[in-house]
Amino acid sequence: MAQKIYVGNLNYATDDSALNAAFSQFGEVVSAAVIIDRATNRSKGFGFVEMADDDAAKTAISQLNGKEIDGRRVRVNMAEEKPRRPRPNFGDDSGYRPRSNGGYRRESSNGSYSRRSSDDSYRY
Repeated sequence: MAQKIYVGNLNYATDDSALNAAFSQFGEVVSAAVIIDRATNRSKGFGFVEMADDDAAKTAISQLNGKEIDGRRVRVNMAEEKPRRPRPNFGDDSGYRPRSNGGYRRESSNGSYSRRSSDDSYRY
């Protein structure tokens, strides 16, 4: 099974191919990706490498952690699963949902909506 490796403190000039080259000496690299900021289109300074073999991944981690890649000492370890953030809960399960204009709407059992004003009276 492929192992995902986190590589941090990368030089901002490091690209996917340089990351692939650094790890390919330890075994087969399935993928290598430097994470890019959408707003600036620049590297965020970290990336992920996926290696085909578990032993090769462990060897790469032990050999490359603290070593220099493109002039920067990198931090290399096993990638951790990103924790799932809970979905927002809009209060109780009374059926009220916020609206974009600041009011609330309540879904009735037949699927229609009624509007609730600030004084809690209903308008149909």
